[in-house]
Amino acid sequence: MNQTARSFRSTLPRFRQSLLVLLSLSTLSFASHAETISVQHAQGTAQVPIKPAKVVVFDLATLDTLRTLNIADVVIGVPETPYPKHLSHFQEASYTRVGSLFEPNYEVVNQLKPELVIVGGRSGPKQPDLAKLAPTIDLTVNQENPVSNVDSNVRLLGKIFDKEAAAEAELKKMHDAIAALKQKASGAGTGLIVLTTGGKMSAYGPGSRFGIIHDVFGFKPAVTDLKESNHGQAISFEFILKTNPDWIFVVDRDVAIGSEGQSAAKLLDNALVRKTNAWKKQQVVYLDSFNWYLLASAGLTAMQENIQQLSDAVSAHQHH
Repeated sequence: MNQTARSFRSTLPRFRQSLLVLLSLSTLSFASHAETISVQHAQGTAQVPIKPAKVVVFDLATLDTLRTLNIADVVIGVPETPYPKHLSHFQEASYTRVGSLFEPNYEVVNQLKPELVIVGGRSGPKQPDLAKLAPTIDLTVNQENPVSNVDSNVRLLGKIFDKEAAAEAELKKMHDAIAALKQKASGAGTGLIVLTTGGKMSAYGPGSRFGIIHDVFGFKPAVTDLKESNHGQAISFEFILKTNPDWIFVVDRDVAIGSEGQSAAKLLDNALVRKTNAWKKQQVVYLDSFNWYLLASAGLTAMQENIQQLSDAVSAHQHH
């Protein structure tokens, strides 16, 4: 027997012992999380623990909903990104930074040993890789059915965290607010959704990432043949004048991503836009860029705030 073989044989019992220890630990670990449920998410099904105590969240809309349902104390890891005011406490140092909205830091996630990881939107494509580290669900909201997706995501979180009654109460509030806004918006005239960034503009119509304004809230689109790409259709001030909407709904992307540049209000204040009905009637609404751009209106509080802002804007003009 050569030296290599002897060395291997002497190492083998220690290897077996280590393996047994690892298997025991795995069994213990599994036993401590034996209560699991099978859930359906955007990329299939996953077996997740009931009431997990250590959760890593890459999706701001999910952080919003967890906070609204009063279960945010389970969150241990969040992405590095600007946060809207109502989620600003997630910027505290007590939350571990686990990567960006797009790219997880797998090493940090692994070190945290989360019981559940939640991705959505920008981080959705990373679900398969994160699922190798811990149970991972994708709560991406489909732009074609945003409200029914929010419904199912909120119900799913309610089920996982045993907060089903609170989830149903919040959904009822949301649907009541949508119905009331829809009634107001039906007679409010036409609207055009404009995103500004770096001095440029894009328009979004029905079926787009901001199309919920038309498709669900009921504002009549000023133009119906816009491209439905995720980046909208590049437009000019002449286009806005030609379209001549009664309302202009503005998302200032630079505010949402913390980029300095000309503000949307300054950019739109020019001779051509001033000739539109929207400008003359003072119906240019600067939407909450965080809630619309970063959270995609998909968190419970963001959705309620967005509905409230539009409802207040319409009410203010209906009373004139």
